[in-house]
Amino acid sequence: MPVSRGGTAYDLTGPDDAPVVVLLHGLGLTRQVTWGGVAPVLADRFRVLSYDLLGHGETALPQGEVNLTALGQQLIDLMDELGIAQAALVGFSLGGMINRRVAMDHPGRVSALAILNSPHERGEAQQKLVEDRARETGTRGPAANIDATLERWFTEDFRNDHKEIVAEVRATVLANDHRNYAAHRVVLAEGVTELIRPEPPIHQPALVMTCQNDSGSTPAMSWAIAKEMGEADVVIVPELQHLGLIERPELFVGPLKTFLGQEGAQA
Repeated sequence: MPVSRGGTAYDLTGPDDAPVVVLLHGLGLTRQVTWGGVAPVLADRFRVLSYDLLGHGETALPQGEVNLTALGQQLIDLMDELGIAQAALVGFSLGGMINRRVAMDHPGRVSALAILNSPHERGEAQQKLVEDRARETGTRGPAANIDATLERWFTEDFRNDHKEIVAEVRATVLANDHRNYAAHRVVLAEGVTELIRPEPPIHQPALVMTCQNDSGSTPAMSWAIAKEMGEADVVIVPELQHLGLIERPELFVGPLKTFLGQEGAQA
């Protein structure tokens, strides 16, 4: 397992001379759990970099404040160390917030964005609910509301038919350092506000995807993200919930391969 000088665990696969695609996972998860059904397929055609966020999986705990800027800098530092000048960034959930922050702060390093199941402007009541949940996590750790969380993440049929996968996701979340998990959950709750209607607008080609029944990253949010960008396609995956990417990865791989294969999305 390679680890960067800054302590970031990563995998780099695919043809050496192919355009680079970076995969960014979400809160409490890891690169393997999130992208296991996606990375090998993309690596047939692209140079695929996946890594664990600060303090997640096999990456070292952060030394300073956790916010979107710091999480974006983690990626830029990793790209610098690996000699990657530019890449297409595919971010899931919190990862879809980080990749937008990177595009705002380092536009020349980003050739394209895929924003998957990622939140956006919530409205006052929903914003308060998300922030209240984040504070509860701070006192109770990642176990807070874990059963309700898994019900929001996976469909009932999948929870019944694939108990081993749901158990793996549950164990991954519960293995997180409590303070680090809480800090990242606050970013997920509060960081959206700095991504709304950015000036200047994010200009890179973009694919925005979510699932029909994702209650935290709704289809309306995906359309709103796309509307604020100059060039964005929207795909709504029917029926699935927040972790549709793990439940039915093939429904994401097709649109991703088509989008990343377009001339304008290549690094």
